[in-house]
Amino acid sequence: MANHFSVASWRSLLAAVLVAALAACASGPDQLKPADLGANPGLLGVRTVWNNKIAPLDFPLQVKVDGSAVTLAGADGVVQSFDAHSGASIWRAEVGAPISAGVGSDGLFAAVVTRANELVVLEAGQVLWRARLTAQVFTAPLVAGERVFVLAADRGVAAFDARSGRKLWQQQRPGEALVLRQAGILMPIGNTLVAGLAGHLVGMNPLNGNVVWDAPLATPRGTNDIERLVDLVGGVSRQGNEVCARAFQSTVACVDTLRGSVIWKRAAVGTVGLHGDASQVVGVESDGTLLAWRRSNGEPVWTAQQLRYRKLSAPLVLGRSVVVGDATGLVHFLSRTDGTPLTRLSTDGSAIAVTPVVAADTLVVVTRNGGVYGFRPE
Repeated sequence: MANHFSVASWRSLLAAVLVAALAACASGPDQLKPADLGANPGLLGVRTVWNNKIAPLDFPLQVKVDGSAVTLAGADGVVQSFDAHSGASIWRAEVGAPISAGVGSDGLFAAVVTRANELVVLEAGQVLWRARLTAQVFTAPLVAGERVFVLAADRGVAAFDARSGRKLWQQQRPGEALVLRQAGILMPIGNTLVAGLAGHLVGMNPLNGNVVWDAPLATPRGTNDIERLVDLVGGVSRQGNEVCARAFQSTVACVDTLRGSVIWKRAAVGTVGLHGDASQVVGVESDGTLLAWRRSNGEPVWTAQQLRYRKLSAPLVLGRSVVVGDATGLVHFLSRTDGTPLTRLSTDGSAIAVTPVVAADTLVVVTRNGGVYGFRPE
């Protein structure tokens, strides 16, 4: 039987192989086992207030928060919205196919993309419309301004009317030989649609897709496709019009989105997104080292190495803490001031698969096996 692969499919397949190869390099003979964590310091009172279950995850889920509603999906095609206060279900819908990207939501409409490259938009838990896409998607659709925006693996960006499903425009950027099989950047800032395209953070007019500004964060280097891979990874630290983002295994940089100019740039070797506050930006390196940079100029603030080799999630800066999950299902709370441990919590023993989020007064964590946990200060 003949196999039919699109160019984007081949790129995605190669990217998956690349990421696996990089992970293997990171776990070579020089890698040590994680250090013993010792006794839980218990310096911060946090308790589990509810837990729920979705299907196991095998795609780059992005949890969407709208007020106290948390919308997420499992790989089986079930999209759900939970109340963050109680963990109770608000609505539940089946899109009829495994999911490759999601969830996007503005509180009214929710959107996911299936592995069959179909964009599915829901309203109040009911499928509203479907649209066939021409390439694979790994980044959750963005729902904003009664439009649904999609960033495809082939660097194409498209906009649809959220109510009718009518395609409004599509812009195509020349694709690279390889792309990452993980979520990228797609977000609104004021009246600008901001997307990560290859190693560039790009501002677009949401009405027609025209490029307004283009800020390069990383430049392809090397002589082959693997060495030349550049891509921006999902999860940014935003303060007003300033956005700090990571280029895969390359740099961390902050961009003024009014001018489209790079404020500062630092070499950093990581694969997951960033978070931060008004004073600093926090990221996780590939070996599990946590780094904090001063937001104003990128100068290092602190480094924490006690969680090395634990395969950490992207971080969340929350109050006095930095929250990260690891491959064993532990949720670690570290001091925002210097990275020292404050406390840790257990889940179901599978990896924390998604960047932790906050909805209302509840910290929500999702595991690879589909456990959904709500934590709250005591």
